[in-house]
Amino acid sequence: MTAYPLATETWDQAELDAIARVVDSRRFTMGPEVKTFEEQFAAYFGSRYAVMVNSGSSANLLMLAAACYHPQKFLKPGDAVLVPAVSWSTTYYPVTQQGLELRFVDIHHKTLNLDLDLLEQALTPNTRAVLTVNLLGNPNDFARLQAFCTQHDLLLLEDNCESMGATFAGKQAGTFGFMGTYSTFFSHHISTMEGGVIVTDDEATYHTLLSLRAHGWLREQPAHSHLNIDVDDFSRMFRFVLPGYNVRPLEMEGAIGQAQLKKLPGLIAARRANAQIFQALFKDHPDVQIQTETGESSWFGFALLLQGRLAGRRMDLVSAFRAAGIECRPIVTGNFLRNPVINLLKHTVATPMPVADTVDDNGLFLGNHHYPVQSQLEEARRIIDAVAATPGSCAA
Repeated sequence: MTAYPLATETWDQAELDAIARVVDSRRFTMGPEVKTFEEQFAAYFGSRYAVMVNSGSSANLLMLAAACYHPQKFLKPGDAVLVPAVSWSTTYYPVTQQGLELRFVDIHHKTLNLDLDLLEQALTPNTRAVLTVNLLGNPNDFARLQAFCTQHDLLLLEDNCESMGATFAGKQAGTFGFMGTYSTFFSHHISTMEGGVIVTDDEATYHTLLSLRAHGWLREQPAHSHLNIDVDDFSRMFRFVLPGYNVRPLEMEGAIGQAQLKKLPGLIAARRANAQIFQALFKDHPDVQIQTETGESSWFGFALLLQGRLAGRRMDLVSAFRAAGIECRPIVTGNFLRNPVINLLKHTVATPMPVADTVDDNGLFLGNHHYPVQSQLEEARRIIDAVAATPGSCAA
């Protein structure tokens, strides 16, 4: 029995009614429900445009592809993109799938985001972009990051899939870059079963994303789109102008998203209330280090870096958590450079990786939820103290 799960659903009758509305309409493929959700999403987060896709991973895929197929060709094969060493796998794959080079930079030991002090030394003559990640709900210091990108004429892209609802200086994370991505997967801040969204303020990018989302065809393009060609209306429905994908969402997901978006302020407020308890319990703990908040985190989960008496003893703690019904997991993928797939990806390593290695060896995180978890967090604290006080038996 799980006493403290990693993730739980946030649905009630509103989502079931949204599904029923789609069933009654008999329109199941992408249509007006998705369009309405996109409009509401863009308005909520303060972007001009939003494009829904079938996952956050697909959102990243389209974001990188759109940067390459934009009329200004912001990125081209061979260009290097600075990325943090700790993130999800599909932060990285779209970079190399577009013929670009991953250039890995270590993360900061407190924020767990890109170490901004290392970016200058990571630059090369072919560096053209920074793909930053807001990890576990925590936004980057975008005042510094935007200034750096402006100084060096770099394209700023945001993977905000774990951090919906986070803000920096009152502005929504995911909207600082030229494009930003969000995930609406089951375990994330809102859930549409599967799903993702890309936002941008650039109209040409928006049109490019629409085409890439659905086969690379001309459908959905307005009359003034840069992608239009001179063709009759009959042929136009089946004219292809970009090497696109089919990553369209379902109409049900668009309808569910509308119901979920209404709940988002309350969901974020509840997560932040739990985070205050977490911070009070663990901020000065001698055997764990917690993530330092930048701006206002939306607290996807609660990261713990083991130190002191728990250094090198992650499996001791994991075993104790499991016995108590507390789910935990590594911090995203740990140091992604340690994954065997890295040998199949075009990449370079810009800096040493002591923090990413520490995360890989001594990091884990607990879930956060839209309901109070004070008793669960207190039990986690009790277990951590007990394991720390007991001689270790397991290596990391």
